[in-house]
Amino acid sequence: MWTPGKGLLLALMLITQSFATAQANPANRASQFELANGLVLVVVPDPRAPVVTHMVYFRVGSADEPPGTSGVAHFLEHLMFKSTGKLANGEFSAIVSRLGGQHNAFTSYDYTAYFERVSKDRLKNVMQMEADRMVNLQLNEREVETERQVIIEERRVRTENVPASILTEQMSAALYQNHPYRIPIIGWMHEMAKLSREDALAFYKRFYAPNNAIVVVTGDVNPAEVKALADATYGALPANLDIRPRVRPQEPEQRAPRRVELKDPRAGNASVRRYYLAPALTNAAPGEAEALYLLMKIAGVGGTSRLYQSLVVEEKLASSAGGWYSGLSLDSGSIGLYAVAAEGVPLDKVEQGIDRVVRDLRANGVTEADLERAKKQFIAEFVYESDSQEALARRYGSGLVLGLTIDQINSWPAAIAKVTVAQVKDAAAKYLDIRRSVTGTLIPTASEPENTIASPPSAKKG
Repeated sequence: MWTPGKGLLLALMLITQSFATAQANPANRASQFELANGLVLVVVPDPRAPVVTHMVYFRVGSADEPPGTSGVAHFLEHLMFKSTGKLANGEFSAIVSRLGGQHNAFTSYDYTAYFERVSKDRLKNVMQMEADRMVNLQLNEREVETERQVIIEERRVRTENVPASILTEQMSAALYQNHPYRIPIIGWMHEMAKLSREDALAFYKRFYAPNNAIVVVTGDVNPAEVKALADATYGALPANLDIRPRVRPQEPEQRAPRRVELKDPRAGNASVRRYYLAPALTNAAPGEAEALYLLMKIAGVGGTSRLYQSLVVEEKLASSAGGWYSGLSLDSGSIGLYAVAAEGVPLDKVEQGIDRVVRDLRANGVTEADLERAKKQFIAEFVYESDSQEALARRYGSGLVLGLTIDQINSWPAAIAKVTVAQVKDAAAKYLDIRRSVTGTLIPTASEPENTIASPPSAKKG
């Protein structure tokens, strides 16, 4: 019997393995539909477990709020679990729990999302409930008042009591001079306290509609069956003909660096951070956002990063240091650098250390070896992420709601692989520009003793 040579046999094995991997990869089986009312449906079959993840993304976030109502997008996210014509206050959550499922929601600058994870035979139930609250939210004053206190307490716990969060908020307000990204997602406290039932319902009626939504279903499902379920639930909802493309104020040319200093007795070690304005993946020049992701993977992520090695390992200036690039947004992205001062090291010395790393990146870029290592890490993360139903649902939902296509989302590893050393250096030189930045310092101060408010001097009797 004829036997193929080892080289041919190996090639055949590799082809077979690659084909099997492609078939096993859920990302290669994503299907997209659009219902008659404009709702977009994405289905990603993954039969490895008899469960499904169901997510609803609305094309609206905190950056779309009317002036003076900061926090209303997040407020409405909370209120969406209140009463509708069919469900009583809190019944949505109770039913999901009774079905043995999990659920939650989150608000970003650019979108608001709701998700459930249930057994596949319960998918119809959650689709019916999500369709109901998409157009039938009622609300009463008691529900609104209760939830207003909840979000105020959330801000108090997560922001007002955390000095690092206060500094981040102040730095964002300085980084964005014109764009609503300068306003915190949770809102400013004084405006949150005034949010009303009318504010929430006006926002709801303006933005919540099937033609402003993307539904993503991942898990042990058949695309045709999910499409039929979507038609029977979401498809019965009327489109909102007043939905328009979002138009927001854009940033002017940034001409001068800004600085923010926060002194707080609750702060731990002194720290310094810097934010740079950068393009988003959705509007960057070809390859530019990918180059920024790789640049910051090399410069700021992990113990082998340039910042950590320089400031922590070699110069002993910081106890920790790192950085990131955030590019998955609608209008602009940002680059962040940070370092926590080592014991006894002045903050100006730490900032000078950051400046040295930035100057080197702008002047010399990165090495071919560093770039190849970063590419492998990114591509590995993309592959590992595909094993998670929720991560897959978020990948497609957040990408599509920002205007990316399924092909663009699936081709992310190929786009990363194409980035050159020259592109990374160009991105560093262009966007690590101090004129596009705000630098913030967090400085611990001594706690003031209680009852130290000065009293007016007592009047002397003549």
